[in-house]
Amino acid sequence: MTASDPKADLRFYLQSARDALLWKLEGLSEYDVRRPLTPTGTNLLGLVKHAAGVELGYLGDTFGRPSGEALPWLEEGAEPNGDMWATADESRKQIVAFYRRAWAHSDATIDALALETTGRVPWWPSGKDEVTLHHAVVRVTADTHRHAGHADIIRELLDGTVGMNDGNDAMAPGDSAWWEDYRGRLEHAAREASDRDT
Repeated sequence: MTASDPKADLRFYLQSARDALLWKLEGLSEYDVRRPLTPTGTNLLGLVKHAAGVELGYLGDTFGRPSGEALPWLEEGAEPNGDMWATADESRKQIVAFYRRAWAHSDATIDALALETTGRVPWWPSGKDEVTLHHAVVRVTADTHRHAGHADIIRELLDGTVGMNDGNDAMAPGDSAWWEDYRGRLEHAAREASDRDT
């Protein structure tokens, strides 16, 4: 077994989450990438916008490497959750470009600093705000994968598209009839368990 490069490993998993998140936008209308499909408003383009801001904060500002990007949702008096949705004036192209700039800035931080480098998270409580670059990269990777999972579900609800990327759906083989039967069996099992619980 060969030794791995910790930075390369971290960047590989972070990039796979980034790519998955953007793939979920492909082929959808402007309406569908913005549609809130949960009671809390979760939508695809908002997830991308949020992920960009998270990267710029944890892998930029935290290590004294501000990006210069405007983050209006962090300004005094900004609307809560302003990073979780796109206004009608913010195009998909703008938000995707913003996310790609955030990647480049984050990757430059990872390249420039040792994983043991310590930074301070500006929005964490004083005295509990210290973090290593390694910790910050793991945190951002976990957060991005979490939101890619949200995007998986949102996209499936929109048009049935599933999977990690265009070449890998990571799903059990089966046609629509098989999946309908499978879902029916799960529903039956859930109702049966509920009946036993009463």
